[in-house]
Amino acid sequence: MDMRGDNIYYPASQFSRRAFIVGSIAAGFALAVLPVSAETIVTDATGLSVGEVKIPVIGGTIPGYRAMPETGGPFPTILVVQEIFGVHEHIKDICRRLAKNGYFAVAPALYAREGDVGQMSNIGQIMRVVEKVPEQQVASDLDATVKWAEDTHKADTSRLGIVGFCWGGRQVWLYAAHNPQLKAGVSWYGVLERPKTTMTPQNPIDLAPRIDTPVLGLYGGADPAIPVAQIDAMRAALKAAGKPSEIIVYPDTPHGFNADYRSSYRPQQARDAWQRMLSWFKQHGVA
Repeated sequence: MDMRGDNIYYPASQFSRRAFIVGSIAAGFALAVLPVSAETIVTDATGLSVGEVKIPVIGGTIPGYRAMPETGGPFPTILVVQEIFGVHEHIKDICRRLAKNGYFAVAPALYAREGDVGQMSNIGQIMRVVEKVPEQQVASDLDATVKWAEDTHKADTSRLGIVGFCWGGRQVWLYAAHNPQLKAGVSWYGVLERPKTTMTPQNPIDLAPRIDTPVLGLYGGADPAIPVAQIDAMRAALKAAGKPSEIIVYPDTPHGFNADYRSSYRPQQARDAWQRMLSWFKQHGVA
């Protein structure tokens, strides 16, 4: 079986035989982020339907976390793409926050074949898992998640958005080039450049001419992992290609500024960026 997006082609055989290591979503926060900050935001599930789900993908099933309003629907749909720490409590909370705003939000566990990073306390171990994840496989699993959501009859995937953080923010740019049915995306401090390998064959800047979906990039000006020069280059590439994306840079702001459970959290910038995200989705038909 071959999987074809509008702009990117890849054979499913590259990843269909991989073993599935993660069978369920772990409770709480990833071990690597403990102890969590006193500023950690906890969104309750009042008025929501929330919980773990199983998503059929090529070669098996991956777990995910889904949150949506308890009544009504079908709801506009947002794919939530994890940080390097996996689908832990912060990502679940992001889903609940979106559901409180009327969305069907789902976060698939995109490392299910490679390792359970939530149970790893060493960042080096986590990075070794992340480096094994083919980004073509990620796109395929996101496609499968959209199909699964549509089949629930609670998700209106004609109003489809995507949001991701750090590693997941990078996937937002890549998926925007992959899926022409996507209405809008929001990339929070999404990694723009990684060494090119068979796992990571293209960087977002390479795909800028193909990104017809409006993507909002939210970045920190004091992020050592994503230098301003890279952000400026991505912005220039999008502008040169005449694409409808926008990049906001918050001065003197670190990587992970929305991660309220970590010391990198910046409440003012996070709140402003969250409102920009919601406005972006509404502006571009994900509402």
